[in-house]
Amino acid sequence: MSSLTAIFGNSAEKTQDSDKLMDLYWNRAELKKEFAGMRKEQWRLKDLVREQEGATARLQQKLDHLESLLVDPDWAHNVVVYYQLRGLARKCERKLARFAEQLKQQREQKKHSTVLVDWNEKRKAEGRSVEGEILDKLDRIQQLEDQLESEQHRLTSMSGMARWFRGRSVMKLVDSLAVSLEAAVQEEKGLRERLKEIKTRQPPDHQGLDIAAKRSINLMILAFAQQLYIHFADAGIAALMKEATEKSVGSVNYGNQYECAQLLETIHKAADRLQTSSNFVDVLQKRAQFIGNDARYPGESNPVPLAGSVVTLYRIDGNGLVRESEADIAGQNYWGISKIFSR
Repeated sequence: MSSLTAIFGNSAEKTQDSDKLMDLYWNRAELKKEFAGMRKEQWRLKDLVREQEGATARLQQKLDHLESLLVDPDWAHNVVVYYQLRGLARKCERKLARFAEQLKQQREQKKHSTVLVDWNEKRKAEGRSVEGEILDKLDRIQQLEDQLESEQHRLTSMSGMARWFRGRSVMKLVDSLAVSLEAAVQEEKGLRERLKEIKTRQPPDHQGLDIAAKRSINLMILAFAQQLYIHFADAGIAALMKEATEKSVGSVNYGNQYECAQLLETIHKAADRLQTSSNFVDVLQKRAQFIGNDARYPGESNPVPLAGSVVTLYRIDGNGLVRESEADIAGQNYWGISKIFSR
């Protein structure tokens, strides 16, 4: 036997060696898996570094280009005009976005208030109905209590012979009245719990706007965008502002120093007039009605009108006189209107 052990080895030792080999195998597999993950992460980080280096290089090129323009006396004043126009266009975009957000919030609050009023009226009506049921149930309980007390008194006042002949039927009636009374008390208790639930019921969550409301908002957004366009078109700089948001600095020449100075003065005056302009809500509402008459939509579930259907520009003066021209506000994405529309 000892010779066989020497030749083939101990079975327990073989099992231990096998377990160790399996542990090494799995450890090696886990290490390979972790290593592959680390290499993948390394490649991802290298790609991010290359992207950042590219972005940094492009930004440096822009800065170098801007510096070369600013040191050139023939171009420095053009750079100032460019950024003034660009800044004013961004200001109009923010103004339109604020107008849209305020309008949306007002419509949502108005709708939610209407929903709350309807919900509260229904809740009160339901509460009054339950209160009426409670009163009816209390009357029923009082009647049962009176009847039960009367029958119990009748039972106890019976003589021996009367109890013998009629006592059993009276006892059945007493038991039946007691059961009915208990049921009525439990029903009244359930009604009170229901009334408590109605009174403590939480109002519905804030609901979103429907398609009709969104379309109405978008018409007002278009009306306000036209108001901005008219304001700056009358000053002769609406198209220049749009151009400044689409082209790079140095790609547009606004003329010599004197011409640029004149243009800067026009920009500043137009910006000041925009800040002081007010009381045109009625004009916006009237313009929105005209735009709404023209508006066509790509589908019943789409609140944004087709750009080609709202190209008519409506100028409305203080006397209500309307003049029409064309300006593709939506199609050319003036003031970034495409991302401001309510969807």
